[in-house]
Amino acid sequence: MALVSISSVPPFVSPAEHSTIVSSTPSSFNDIPPVLRLKQENVRVSLNPPVPGLSISPDESGTLYVIDTVLVFLASSGHGFQLEYPSITLHAISRDPPSIYCQLISEVPLTETPNGAAETPQQNNAEDEDEETGGEIDEAMRELNIIPADSTALEPIFESLSYCASLHPDPPSSEYDDDDDEDQFADAGTNGFDTFEGSEQEELSAVGRVRSDFVNDNRYAPY
Repeated sequence: MALVSISSVPPFVSPAEHSTIVSSTPSSFNDIPPVLRLKQENVRVSLNPPVPGLSISPDESGTLYVIDTVLVFLASSGHGFQLEYPSITLHAISRDPPSIYCQLISEVPLTETPNGAAETPQQNNAEDEDEETGGEIDEAMRELNIIPADSTALEPIFESLSYCASLHPDPPSSEYDDDDDEDQFADAGTNGFDTFEGSEQEELSAVGRVRSDFVNDNRYAPY
């Protein structure tokens, strides 16, 4: 799920701690916590349209965590969310008001569950209907504004977001690759190609016949 409601910040390490762990050759690199790139306090966020069940007031301040794997906001009330970077389709600095403007994409609106995770209302029904019709689930666009109390923090937040987003590039599309593979080979008599049924001499062009005469020593010799 792209956006998940949380009540605590996921584990992370600082860049210095990450360097120390890596230098000691850990038994498994998969167990290394992600790196915290930026922590910014006194931040407000707004989601439009709001996420049902997410108890965060636009006037409530909290702390923003830009981690390698997810973007996290935790309000002073203890409620917050984490957001996967591939779901952020656009992020930019807005000067009026000073904020980080993001466009988010999600399949359907999210709601909070008792265990703190977010899920979609009537998600199962939507998936069943999608399988029956063979169509795609409608995607909903959301706007996220990150508003730090200190406007000088906009550039560091933007740069950290850009770096973490670069760690999660879009997967390559195989749609066009499959089409290209199918077009590499054509059946005889299709796609404008006709099957030649003449003799070998008829098949050769004028230039080809001259080259064939030189190779086979069939040139006319009057003497």
